[in-house]
Amino acid sequence: MRQRDSKSRLPTAILFSGIMLACFGLIAIYDASVIDAYRTFGDKFHYVKQQALWLCVGVVVALVTANIPILWIKKNAYLLYGVTLFLMLVVIIPGIGSKFLGARRWLAIGPIILQPSELLKITFAIYLAHWLETERKIKQFLLLIGINAFLIMLQPDLGTAIILIGVSFLIYYLSGAKPREIFSFSLILLIAISALILVSPYRFNRVKTFMDPTLDPLGSSYHINQVLYGLGSGGMSGVGLGRSRQKYDYLPEATTDSIFVIIAEEFGFIGSTALIIILVGIMTASFKISLNVVDKFDKLLSSGITLLFLLQIFVNLSSMVALIPLTGVPLPFISYGGSSLVTNFIALGLLINISKRA
Repeated sequence: MRQRDSKSRLPTAILFSGIMLACFGLIAIYDASVIDAYRTFGDKFHYVKQQALWLCVGVVVALVTANIPILWIKKNAYLLYGVTLFLMLVVIIPGIGSKFLGARRWLAIGPIILQPSELLKITFAIYLAHWLETERKIKQFLLLIGINAFLIMLQPDLGTAIILIGVSFLIYYLSGAKPREIFSFSLILLIAISALILVSPYRFNRVKTFMDPTLDPLGSSYHINQVLYGLGSGGMSGVGLGRSRQKYDYLPEATTDSIFVIIAEEFGFIGSTALIIILVGIMTASFKISLNVVDKFDKLLSSGITLLFLLQIFVNLSSMVALIPLTGVPLPFISYGGSSLVTNFIALGLLINISKRA
């Protein structure tokens, strides 16, 4: 009886943890954006109001997703994936897709700004779980990966491509892939990523500054140096809420990819560790759900969602502490961005839905 009660409380705990993380993210976003928001929009609450609205949408979507029959989601996996692929094609069309800082990743539908590549992470995981439930062919799998990676790199967005390919590879592995298939796929992936880095001076400079952050302090290595300054300034307990110096236009992408640096600077090692523990808690709960289910589709999808959270958290935090080169991947539930936040809540809703069938 005690074990059954703990399982019944798990979905509520997952949703509550996601909401609490997102609420903490609102505080971090306000703190990191207050200067830029006031200067750009004349409203220091601009970014946090936008994110709060998306948080409300995300919670509603999570509750809806948690109660849609999982068999309906499985039955319409092809449709969900197809619609997302269509949006991925539309976003790269000049004049339709919105371009910002050289990247064409967003669709403006009235007041709504949508990033289809975020939605693709979930719909492709659903599609793969359904497809791999009945068959597994390496050639078709590689073709699917190639199509998705190609569309993402047209935007371009190497970070999202790495996350999506990594999650797809792990779902394929969990479906019962042979060792030689895994080896072949890993070799192809390594060659492809190396080629993408070598043909792009921007990405190649990221790798060089990762190897030597002092290479060009005011140029290519400026970002990583500001990251390290912020982390070092935080110390054990932080400089205090609202007292970050890096938010004053020193740290690039302070509200999105680099928001962990602002948190670490103001809350220090103790606060950063507490945040990481909560993130790990969500992943642990997700992992427990994937262990409890019997249905293969449920197991592959819940495992894919768990791995999606894991890879995004790992890549973001690792790049912020200089374990890997800087990569544009948002921190789940914390970074500014409506598409990312809603996608994370869709994932939570799916986990809750699957846990009901465990």
